[in-house]
Parts: sequence; C-alpha cells; structure tokens
Amino acid sequence: MTTDDSSRDDPRRPDDGEPEPPPFDEEAAWRLIVENYGERPKIGPDDTVAPTGPTPAEPSRPAPGGADRLFDRSYLDALDAGRTDPGRGDDDTLSHPADAPVGRHDDDHFIPPEPPPVPRGTPARRLAWCGLFLPPLLMLCAVIFGWTYPGWVSLGLVAAFVGGFVFLVATMPRDGDGRGDGAVV
Repeated sequence: MTTDDSSRDDPRRPDDGEPEPPPFDEEAAWRLIVENYGERPKIGPDDTVAPTGPTPAEPSRPAPGGADRLFDRSYLDALDAGRTDPGRGDDDTLSHPADAPVGRHDDDHFIPPEPPPVPRGTPARRLAWCGLFLPPLLMLCAVIFGWTYPGWVSLGLVAAFVGGFVFLVATMPRDGDGRGDGAVV
C-alpha cells in the first residue's frame, strides 16, 4: 500500500497558480561576470537600478598619472631603468643603477669597522669549556667503539662536565643596564 504524495503540505506546489521561477542559468551568469570584469558597467539615464541594501560610500580613486597621485614613482622608475639598461651586463645592473639618485656615489656606502679580536679568555674559563665539551665527546666515542672506562674515570667525566657548566654559568658577565648586548640606536 502506498501513500498519496499530493496530501503533503508543500508550500511551493506548482498547482497553486503561481508560476515557477525560471531555472538559474549558470553559464549566462559567468558570461556576465567575465564581460564586466575589471570595469564598472555603464548605467544610462533610462536604466533603473533597484537598491539591494545599504551601500558604503566608495572612496574617490585618483586618475592614473594625474597630479593627485598618492605615490611618487620617479625614484622606482629610475631604478627600473637602470636594471633594464641594454648597455650593461646582467651581473652589473643590480649593483650600479644607470640613473643613480643625486648624492649617491660608489664611495658613499657603509664600511663597517674592523671587529675586535676574539677574546682568549682566562685559563680557568678555557678549562671549563674543555670540561663542558670533552666528557660528552669521550662518552660518545666509548659507545661507538665499545670501550669501557673504569668507574672512577666515568665519574670524573661526569664531574668535569657538571663542574665546567656550573663554572661558566657562575662567571657569566652580568649587565646592570638591562639592554643586553644588542645594538643601540
């Protein structure tokens, strides 16, 4: 036994006297998007546009190349002209633009001062660094090559590692100004 589907309460039944809306033509919608891409459609005085909701005020856009440009590209254009100069080789165009800005010369670039020599440190700090790196290296070699150390040597290696670490942390320089060792502008 089957039930009759006509007895259901369907608000959109085609026999209510209302015409069905036309099917959505997706191809026509895409064609309309592609035709109007990048430009606004021209609306004549005879065309009526129904507002679909609140529209925000659109900011005015300056005309390209006009006097009210937001950004002066003359510097960037000069750099681009130097990169595409056909008289220069490809390796030289980026380092020496053809139309260099006024006041910029090759000898005006920054040359950093010679760095100070690496501090040698005190003999106690050098011994602490050796105690920090040599015991793990010797233990790694023992594992790789299958060596066995007597108990007192293993204990000495662990003590040298811990002692070197503690000594280096305890003798770290401490700055009181709180700025650290970074650059100060």
